[in-house]
Amino acid sequence: MKKILIIFSCIIATSCLIGAMLLSSCDSTPIAKNGDTVQVNYTLTLADGTLYQTTVGNQPLEFVIGEGDYLPDFEKAIVGMKVGESKTITILSADAYGDIREDLICTLDKSQLAAGVEPKVGDTLKTTDTSGRTIVVVVTAVSDTTLTIDANFPLAGKDLTFIIELLKIS
Repeated sequence: MKKILIIFSCIIATSCLIGAMLLSSCDSTPIAKNGDTVQVNYTLTLADGTLYQTTVGNQPLEFVIGEGDYLPDFEKAIVGMKVGESKTITILSADAYGDIREDLICTLDKSQLAAGVEPKVGDTLKTTDTSGRTIVVVVTAVSDTTLTIDANFPLAGKDLTFIIELLKIS
């Protein structure tokens, strides 16, 4: 009888151990994947630590992973995350908005501006390119007769660090 109790105890202990192992591998927490609509909070800082943009305390960003609406590395970073999880990633400029293109910086004669326009360094101006698309340029230098404008995206040439928190998967 004692032998049967010992064997029975071993069987119960083994069954409990196997059950616990199976349950621990059956985590039902959803994981973000391509095609999911997600809500995230993010904070974007530049290499020098400058805060560039954040959704924290504002409207979270909602999008469908894999549709290509945001930087590919940003979207890929969310794949595999669980709700409530946070992570920090750095995207190098070449993989973000590219390097600064010198061909997008030019000096213009002020006579080409509309009458009464007196731009200052840091101002943004709208213009059209040769195909008729509206582009925004930043004034980077002004003299008595000329101004220098830069049509590079404002984050071109910058490495970007994102702190991402996954808020919702639907």
